[in-house]
Amino acid sequence: MKYQIAVIPGDGIGPEIVREAKKVLDKVGQVYGHEFEYTEVLMGGVSIDAYGVPLTEEALETARKSDSVLLGAVGGNVGNSRWYDVAPNLRPEAGLLAIRKGLNLFANIRPAYLYQELAEACPLKKEIIGDGFDMVIMRELTGGLYFGERYTKEVDGVMTAVDTLTYNENEIRRIAVKAFDIAMKRRKKVTSVDKANVLDSSRLWRKVVEEVAKDYLEVTLTHMLVDNCAMQLVMNPGQFDVILTENMFGDILSDEASMITGSIGMLSSASMNESKFGMYEPSHGSAPDIAGKDIANPIATILSAAMMLRYSFDLDQEADAVEAAVKKVLSQGARTADIWSEGCEKVSTTQMGDRIAECIE
Repeated sequence: MKYQIAVIPGDGIGPEIVREAKKVLDKVGQVYGHEFEYTEVLMGGVSIDAYGVPLTEEALETARKSDSVLLGAVGGNVGNSRWYDVAPNLRPEAGLLAIRKGLNLFANIRPAYLYQELAEACPLKKEIIGDGFDMVIMRELTGGLYFGERYTKEVDGVMTAVDTLTYNENEIRRIAVKAFDIAMKRRKKVTSVDKANVLDSSRLWRKVVEEVAKDYLEVTLTHMLVDNCAMQLVMNPGQFDVILTENMFGDILSDEASMITGSIGMLSSASMNESKFGMYEPSHGSAPDIAGKDIANPIATILSAAMMLRYSFDLDQEADAVEAAVKKVLSQGARTADIWSEGCEKVSTTQMGDRIAECIE
C-alpha cells in the first residue's frame, strides 16, 4: 500500500525527532511492503520566518489532501524569540490551533504507558504500580468550556467573569464513537469521566455515551466522576483502558497521567477528525535549548508514528512491530539523556532511531 503523509518538522528539536520517525516508518515499509511518501510543509516559527504567518493556507491544503500528518514540535523560547514580539494570532503556537481547526481535529488521543525498564522514574510506589499500566485518554478537543461564550464585565458594581460550558449531543456522540472504536482495538473497556452529580452537560454526556455503548456490546462501559478519576489515577492506574472525557477534564487528567509514566519524552499523541484522518505528534514541546545537539529523545515521535499506522491506516501488525522495537531497545539498555540512569548506555537521537529501526521485524 502507498500512503501520503504531510510532514511538519516545525521548530527546535522537531526536525531531528521527525527524521527518526521517518526512518522507522521507512523500515516498516521495507519489511511489510508499504510505501510512505512524504510532503514537507512549514508551520510555526519556521513558517513565520518564511512567510510571516505560522501556517499558510497552502500548507493547510497540503495537509488536508494527505492521508495523515506527522508533526514534530512548534515554538521557541517565549521570553527570548522574535516570534513572540507579535500579536498572539501570529505566534508559532497559533499555527497549531489553526491546523486543528482547519482539519476539524476534535478527538485527542493520548496514551499513557509505563515501560518496566523505566519504572524507577515513576513517582508512584512500587506496590501501586504493580505490573504497570497501559491506558489511553480520549479527550474531546474542540468543545466545552474552552470554546464556549465568555466575557468579563461589571455587574451591579462588581467585576464578573463568565465562561460557558456547552456540549450538544452530536459533539458528545462523535467523540464517544472514537473512544469505543479504540477500545475495540485494545482491552474493550471504556471509563467515561464526567461530573454528572452537578453539571447538566455531564448528564447529557452520560446519556449519549450510554446510547453509543449499545452499538459496542463487546465493550464494558463504566462511569466515573472526575474527582474520583483523578484520585484513582494515582491509587490504581492499572484499572484503566480507555478514559473518555470532555475537554477541560481531559486536559487536566492527561497531564496527570503523563507524569506517572516517568518521562514526557516517551508520550505520543494523536488528534483525529470524524474519518480516520489524524495528526500525530509527541506530547512534549520544541525544547529549543537542546535543538541541533542530537540528544533529544525521539521515542514519543516514533510512537506517534505507530499510532498513525494503527488508527489512520489500520496497520495493527506494523504498529505492534514499532512498539515492540521500542521495548526491545529499552530492554537492551539504550537511553537518550532524558531517561538515562546509571548502568545504561547513553545514545544520541540518531542512534536511538537507528536502534529502533534495526529491531523492526
